[in-house]
Amino acid sequence: MAVMFTLFGLNLLFKIKPEDAMDFGISLLFYGLYYGVLERDFAEMCADYMASTIGFYSESGMPTKHLSDSVCAVCGQQIFVDVNEEGIIENTYRLSCNHVFHEFCIRGWCIVGKKQTCPYCKEKVDLKRMFSNPWERPHVMYGQLLDWLRYLVAWQPVIIGLVQGISYILGLE
Repeated sequence: MAVMFTLFGLNLLFKIKPEDAMDFGISLLFYGLYYGVLERDFAEMCADYMASTIGFYSESGMPTKHLSDSVCAVCGQQIFVDVNEEGIIENTYRLSCNHVFHEFCIRGWCIVGKKQTCPYCKEKVDLKRMFSNPWERPHVMYGQLLDWLRYLVAWQPVIIGLVQGISYILGLE
C-alpha cells in the first residue's frame, strides 16, 4: 500500500519525499515476502509434527493406526456431518480415495502444510476439484509464489556465481 500511495502522490500530504516513501514501501514488500516464506516453512513443519503425533500419517509409509469412517485423519476428531449434508459449524469433504475429512482440516493440510496427498493413504489430492470456487484459488497461487521465492533465495548464490562466471568468460566486466 505504501508503494501505491507513493504512486498516487499521497506521500506529499505527509511531506515525505517520494524516494523515501518508495524505499519504505519496497522494504515492507520484501520483508513481507521473506516472513511469508518463513511462515510457510514453519507451518509445513508443524503440519508434519501434528500429523505424526496423531498417528494416522507417517513420513516413511503406511499409517500407524486404522482410520475409522467417522474420524478425520488430520485432526483426529469425530466427523458428525455426512458428506452430502450442510454442516452448521463445519462441512466435510470426501477425497477421490473415499477418505472423509473436515473441510478446513484438508484445506489446511493442502495449502498451509503444502501436502498434496491424502493424509492417510498418500493418494494425490485433486486441488482443482477441491477449490471449485474461483475466490479460493489465490491461496494456492500465493503458496506457489512463496515456494518459488524460497527456491530463488536458496539458489541465489549459485545464480549470481553463474552470471559472474559467464560475464568474466565473455569479458563483460
